[in-house]
Amino acid sequence: MAFATAEDGTQIYFKDWGSGQPVVFSHGWPLTADAWDPQLMLMADNGFRAVAHDRRGGGRSGQPWKGNDLDTYAEDLASVIEALDLRNLILVGHSTGGGEVTRYIGRHGTGRVAKAVLLGAIPPLMLKTDANPEGLPIEVFDEIRKGVLTDRSQFYKDLSAPFYGANREGTTVSQGTRDEFWLWSMTVGIKAAYDCVKAFSETDLTEDLKTFDIPTLIIHGDDDQIVPIVASAQKSSQLVKDVTFTVYSGAPHGLSMVPEFAERFNADLLAFARG
Repeated sequence: MAFATAEDGTQIYFKDWGSGQPVVFSHGWPLTADAWDPQLMLMADNGFRAVAHDRRGGGRSGQPWKGNDLDTYAEDLASVIEALDLRNLILVGHSTGGGEVTRYIGRHGTGRVAKAVLLGAIPPLMLKTDANPEGLPIEVFDEIRKGVLTDRSQFYKDLSAPFYGANREGTTVSQGTRDEFWLWSMTVGIKAAYDCVKAFSETDLTEDLKTFDIPTLIIHGDDDQIVPIVASAQKSSQLVKDVTFTVYSGAPHGLSMVPEFAERFNADLLAFARG
């Protein structure tokens, strides 16, 4: 297996498929790089170099006690990019991974980056505050933390329903997809899963978004039950300069793995990368 070494010595596992212009994927909480497998294969099959890493704390990466915050996640992403000396790359981030991509650009700029894609992403801020009344109240995130601590296995099984919209009438989400979500989630250490809740809910990425100076595609489902569109993509699209904002009607948070939305997302991703 291939690993990059983070600043604190943590080993960050990554997949590196194909050749051509690099497309680097960052996954959501509490998953692993495997959640991007269909898109990795798509891009590698179409002349791109597809790279995705397991965030620290889960999958095949190391599980240190510290570092489960967006600043460190961004530096871990940088360690993968620099280890492979990737340039002219396209960054793609889903959910927490979108926050990771955003903080990476905020800290490192776009010297190596040609384009960015934010899918169902957490920026600019998920938490409800006086300045962000559209956000979710802290009690929502306290319940997530409680679920992780008390019975994370059952919590993840239950969470897979709103994540993929499997609780909506007419859903085509299979039990296998929901089982896969549980399997990936259970590889994440409880400490990393718990700490990441604060990272994805309370980190304000407003100023990071303002530094974007590259073509950026923002995609969000208007039935996202995990990261509501009103406090995320709608605001982010007003902060990024060169943005294409696309709303998928009826789409859930994990739309890239839901049959009726995945085909459209794959086509949009490929077209944006080629454009």
